[in-house]
Amino acid sequence: MIDSEGYRPNVGIILTNREGRLLWARRIRQDAWQFPQGGIREQETPEQAMYRELGEEIGLAPHHVQVLGSTRGWLRYRLPERYIRRGQRPLCIGQKQVWFMLRLIGEERHVRLDLSDKPEFDNWRWVDYWQPLREVVSFKKDVYRQALNQLAPLVLPDHQASRRVRR
Repeated sequence: MIDSEGYRPNVGIILTNREGRLLWARRIRQDAWQFPQGGIREQETPEQAMYRELGEEIGLAPHHVQVLGSTRGWLRYRLPERYIRRGQRPLCIGQKQVWFMLRLIGEERHVRLDLSDKPEFDNWRWVDYWQPLREVVSFKKDVYRQALNQLAPLVLPDHQASRRVRR
């Protein structure tokens, strides 16, 4: 499903633990780390897609998490030219995303990367809130910054949220 501007609707998932650290996952067989994310199917709401992706990518069920909030509207990123599949129709030039902030209320042992037929990740770790901005692939950095800035008040104490990264 691609919109009229060439963007694929997608959800992003930022999972925090009780200490305010974020789940950071490594793409399978790559040295690339990111938050879980995935496409929204036809007739699926962003929230339904988020719960489906949560189960598919990190093995968590709705009762393992608490939804703290989501970003306002769509956040977009363009794919670098080398990733655009010119022979595909409709042409996808990037993704538009709604990001969800979730808190893990289940046990850490419930995080499972091996429950899908085609796992996306092979490792994960907890990281400080702003660390993903230093490690994410460059073309996603602005969307990550926007999502983290919008969602910071949900998990960071007021004095930390006021030091948001704006660059």
